[in-house]
Amino acid sequence: MKTLVTYMTQTGNTKKIAEAIYGEITGEKEIKDIKDVSGLDAYDLVFVGFPVMQFNIPEPVSKFVSENVAGKNIAFFMTHAVPEGHEAIQSWTGSCKDIAATGNFLGTFECQGELAQPVIDMLLKSDNPEMKAFGEMGPSTKGQPDEAHVQKAKDFAKEIQAKVQ
Repeated sequence: MKTLVTYMTQTGNTKKIAEAIYGEITGEKEIKDIKDVSGLDAYDLVFVGFPVMQFNIPEPVSKFVSENVAGKNIAFFMTHAVPEGHEAIQSWTGSCKDIAATGNFLGTFECQGELAQPVIDMLLKSDNPEMKAFGEMGPSTKGQPDEAHVQKAKDFAKEIQAKVQ
């Protein structure tokens, strides 16, 4: 079985989780930035990771998955700035199921990542009270994903791989 761990990252949060997942995969495996992947034909299992951007899956990730997932075993991992249990997380995991509709959707892992300072600054200047509130949350994201989240990502990798072996 050949596994691909592919991801999009802006600040390194998602790459950190990708590397944790990759480290737990047994057998033939590759890890690549999603912009370096031309298709999924060579893989039996694919993990796709991304940062949540503007409360959604980034368009390049959504487009790539929709165009390449048919018949593939696929799992997602995402990083975001909201605290665990935030209601928006459910819509993001639902969106993963939607873009993977023609594949074999195996699950989603999500965890908080550190919000970049330029994003915090931009949010704090927003006229939108909700955006300003997210900016005010910024300092609480410092150091995320922490070691506990990295370990949960490793456990997720093992669980997903066990589903297809």
